[in-house]
Amino acid sequence: MIQALIGPATKLLGKFIEDKDTKNKIAFELSTMAEKHAQQLAMAQIEVNKAEAASGSLFKGGWRPAVGWTCAIAFLYHFILKDLIIFGCAIGGVDLPELPEFDMGTLLTVLGGMLGIGGLRTYEKQKGLTK
Repeated sequence: MIQALIGPATKLLGKFIEDKDTKNKIAFELSTMAEKHAQQLAMAQIEVNKAEAASGSLFKGGWRPAVGWTCAIAFLYHFILKDLIIFGCAIGGVDLPELPEFDMGTLLTVLGGMLGIGGLRTYEKQKGLTK
């Protein structure tokens, strides 16, 4: 939203401010406003993430591991356990109802994000930036 207002606001400067230096300074401030705002939001989120990770409570710091384990269990079921269950039941002559399927597109999106975050965590550990 801020980005959409920058162009029209910059054009109006010429009509109301005659001093060229002042006009350029204000135009620069307007043009960098969206980036500054985005950076402030990112820094605030980083601080929240630090507080969550530092917490000993499972309800605050444990959601990332819970999502990771959920993805790992879903992958284990989808690629290994399901086929082993079907194979074992076929050998045993057990009539098996259809087993549930997961939405792998959504699961891969979540897992990809988690693995990306995990990769950054590994980089931090290798560089000695965290414990």
